[in-house]
Amino acid sequence: MNKLLFKKIIAQTSDTPMGLEISNAEGCYIFTVNGKKYLDFISGIAVSSLGHNHPRIIQALHEQIDKHLHVMVYGEFIQKPQIEFAQLLLEQLPSSLEQIYFVNSGTEAVEGALKLAKKFTERTKLVAFRNSYHGDTHGSLSVTGRDVYRDPYLPLLPNVSFDEFNSNSVLDLIDEETAAVILEPIQGEGGIIPANKEWLQAVRKKCKESGALLIFDEIQSGFGRTGKLFAFEHYEVIPDILCIAKAMGGGMPVGGFVSSSEIFQSFKYNPPLNHVTTFGGHPVSCAAAHANLKELLSGNYLNRAQEIENKIKSNLRGKGIIEVRGTGAMLGLELETKDLTEAVVNHCFEKGILLGWTLHSNTLVRLAPPLIITDEELNFVTDTILDGINNYF
Repeated sequence: MNKLLFKKIIAQTSDTPMGLEISNAEGCYIFTVNGKKYLDFISGIAVSSLGHNHPRIIQALHEQIDKHLHVMVYGEFIQKPQIEFAQLLLEQLPSSLEQIYFVNSGTEAVEGALKLAKKFTERTKLVAFRNSYHGDTHGSLSVTGRDVYRDPYLPLLPNVSFDEFNSNSVLDLIDEETAAVILEPIQGEGGIIPANKEWLQAVRKKCKESGALLIFDEIQSGFGRTGKLFAFEHYEVIPDILCIAKAMGGGMPVGGFVSSSEIFQSFKYNPPLNHVTTFGGHPVSCAAAHANLKELLSGNYLNRAQEIENKIKSNLRGKGIIEVRGTGAMLGLELETKDLTEAVVNHCFEKGILLGWTLHSNTLVRLAPPLIITDEELNFVTDTILDGINNYF
């Protein structure tokens, strides 16, 4: 009955939803009402980096729920969970990233960042990259480099130029009319494609020379997934605006964009309240985010992300595998064909492992396990993937 109601009254975005009816989740596992458990090897799409229902996050949620829920729209009342989380987060970032604007999701963070860049620079041109993914709302979709998702909604934002990721030709597009360049340091949905370090540094230099702002979308790569708190730390490049969400809330909905106080000044004037949100920085979500970040910083999670990368890359070799690429626990398994990829994902699902394809590739399997995963669980997953490949051939 619930499955029928699900399809009848919950708006669907595909004809083939996974359709698992969830009972509970804990650690690396999701449990269904019929008693089956699944090892969540995609962390709820890069959200549950500390696993499901981490006890410190749950405790923080209970403590805040007992005090208050929503009390006022963003930015009007002083709320302790916002202050505590923002202070701890900003202490981990370069001094130029000194203020955060809280929102509810990744695409909202991108929307706010685009508006902020245009308002501060008083320019309208945006530069983005093919195969990028920044979200599905209109502004975010306008800078997402995949026509199959853009075309049904044209016209989108005007004056957006696209170039190839890691190509120096983009430097010619960045000029005195450019408000911002937006990119993922590691393209996620585009196939787990890391930026070239020298190229990214060249983009940073050209933005500075032209007065354009550099926006990093770290919605997937942030909060320890790559072995650093944020992926930009691997590149020695500091963005002007940093977009964050997903793993930020430890399973609760929250996002944000971070910049300098100078840049954020432009939201105050002509007119005041340039950008507003009702639920951004919800106190319960901020309490969860604070507990999540404290745990990330106090444990061995960043090193664990590197260990996960080493083990997966070491284990997944052989027939049918083109490569495993990416950084830390943000990896992509490239297989030879679409049919092989589908067979492997289905085989793992039957064995109780949740894997995922990216939106942009039918031969790439997303590997994004929780950072709490054990070596035994990693071996189980990689052995099952190899079994799926062998069964196909």
